[in-house]
Amino acid sequence: MRSMADVAGVLAMLVGQDATVAVAESITGGLIGAAITSVSGSSKAFRGGVISYATDLKHGLLGVPEELLRREGAVHPEVAAGMAAGVARLCEATYGLAVTGVAGPEPQDGKPVGTVHVAVSGPGGQIWARELRLQGSRERIRVETVDEAVDLLSGVLKANKGEHSG
Repeated sequence: MRSMADVAGVLAMLVGQDATVAVAESITGGLIGAAITSVSGSSKAFRGGVISYATDLKHGLLGVPEELLRREGAVHPEVAAGMAAGVARLCEATYGLAVTGVAGPEPQDGKPVGTVHVAVSGPGGQIWARELRLQGSRERIRVETVDEAVDLLSGVLKANKGEHSG
């Protein structure tokens, strides 16, 4: 899993930009929130999160369109984007970070094990997304998903440096 320094760096960038983050987790079941809150001072930038493991919660709590979930299933880039935007709105955060995917051992919604979608929602409704094809055990896929999520958020924050205040 990402080092505490990596997560601390992301939190420092958020604080430096006077920004906050909230997480919507499916495949990781709370691992991202746990990684963030393991860093002292995380409350300065971390608003909270939703573990929307069940598909109906992705719609009911986060506002992912029910029709999209019915048509594509829970493991889809638009679902991750909707989760990210939804958790940012729900938690009143500058950025929403979301992950959805298949950890295994069986495929889901016709998607093979290791298929993961990560998305960040930012100011003005902008979305950054990453599709992953991970290998290994269920636990390895979940841990690598946390790493990739932190990495994507880090990249977004570096790209947006100085563009957000307040």
